[in-house]
Amino acid sequence: MSVLSPDEARRYARHLVLRDVGGAGQQKLKAARVLVVGAGGLGSPVIAYLAAAGVGTLGVVDHDTVGLSNLQRQIIHRTQDEGVGKASNASSFVAALNPNVRFTAHATRVDATNADALLAGYDLVLDGTDDFATRRVMAEAAERRGVPLVSGAVSMWDGQVTVFAPGGPTFGALYPITPDAADLPSCEVVGVLGPVTGVIGTLMAMEALKLITGAGEPLVGRLLLYDGRSARFTELGY
Repeated sequence: MSVLSPDEARRYARHLVLRDVGGAGQQKLKAARVLVVGAGGLGSPVIAYLAAAGVGTLGVVDHDTVGLSNLQRQIIHRTQDEGVGKASNASSFVAALNPNVRFTAHATRVDATNADALLAGYDLVLDGTDDFATRRVMAEAAERRGVPLVSGAVSMWDGQVTVFAPGGPTFGALYPITPDAADLPSCEVVGVLGPVTGVIGTLMAMEALKLITGAGEPLVGRLLLYDGRSARFTELGY
């Protein structure tokens, strides 16, 4: 297990005194290798909190570039970053936030031909993409490789998050049928309130930290739904 440097001990002081994390949990975070799929609305808070928490190796997959309309919710990107690749821009954000994190940018689109290769070397994946087909491809790859997956999604005022872990219910159990694309309109069409991505992305980061440290009870077999209009959470089993 990696020893924390004096700088890291100061940086993570609030974790080190936190029950169920402590020095052992922080060392687990430092040793963790986590892949984040998507550096957009959900990926932004995920990347920020995982980097701040001291995840030792962070990989980010995103083929897209920063656009002005992204900045209403994709908080790791700035106005001057317009046109820059999101994955490489995430690298700059992480380097400024926590230089102890080793970062790998994967500037590519996830599909059935590369999902397994992208997952190689990582022990946890978080998927915040807005395309259902991509989410299914990544979930199936994670299942094949025995890698836990934290999955989040948002639309308009609402969001959801769950965890697929080896031995637990699968993505196919929750979504046995791939819905028609017309039934899942994109944020470009129906919109999304910016803070909704922050709520769900932060919950995704929370689940990741629990999985890495072994603290708490992850959302395995449970779908947590958030209704932003009424400020209510609902939990469904599957």
